[in-house]
Amino acid sequence: MSEPDQENTIKIILADDHALVRDGIRALLEEESDLDVVGEVSNGLEALEMVQEKNPDILIVDIRMPELGGIETVERLNKVGALPTKCIILSMHDSEEYILKSVQAGASGYLLKDTDKNEFLKAIHTVQDGGKYFSGDISNVLVNNLISPKPKEKSKPSKKDRDIPFDLTNKELQVLELVLAGFTNKEISEKLQNSKRTIETHRFNLMKKMQVKNLMDLSKKAREHQLVQV
Repeated sequence: MSEPDQENTIKIILADDHALVRDGIRALLEEESDLDVVGEVSNGLEALEMVQEKNPDILIVDIRMPELGGIETVERLNKVGALPTKCIILSMHDSEEYILKSVQAGASGYLLKDTDKNEFLKAIHTVQDGGKYFSGDISNVLVNNLISPKPKEKSKPSKKDRDIPFDLTNKELQVLELVLAGFTNKEISEKLQNSKRTIETHRFNLMKKMQVKNLMDLSKKAREHQLVQV
């Protein structure tokens, strides 16, 4: 096999606190002659140091890490602004909130950890060529709205403007209202333009945060705390 063209090789740093995950990604990427993993780190602070040292083309960073998470790492890297390194965030969740925060931090891509090899490689090359890549069940309308948000219309104060019991997110409140209105996970996923898996995750988090075990208790506690209309 001939030596790869160094000028056209995409230099990559991997940041993930699980060595097995890094090993798997490295093995996948190094099968490609135009990709070169030039370093590995286990947290965001190490990632920032290595980016300064190695000046890679792309940083692939896990969204949850000790010391400094992926979104915060991307945000700090983009504040520096002097390096051309682009960032792709890895996550187990296709949550709209995570994606929005990633875009706001300056990430060029967002991949799920169950992404197959072809999509992984496509994302890397798309980002390297100056584009953006988001995997998961995200509609084009949603992606366009995240990248070029429209001015917010004036409206009455939302539930987010006051203290919400159980530290529920705005999306969890939306899911809660639809669940108690009798909608199925599939129907909720269509209404909110999220995958069914994401809705199931939100439902699980609702039950856990509100410390309930069934729909009846969920409904009772939601009304007690005025989380939904009685």
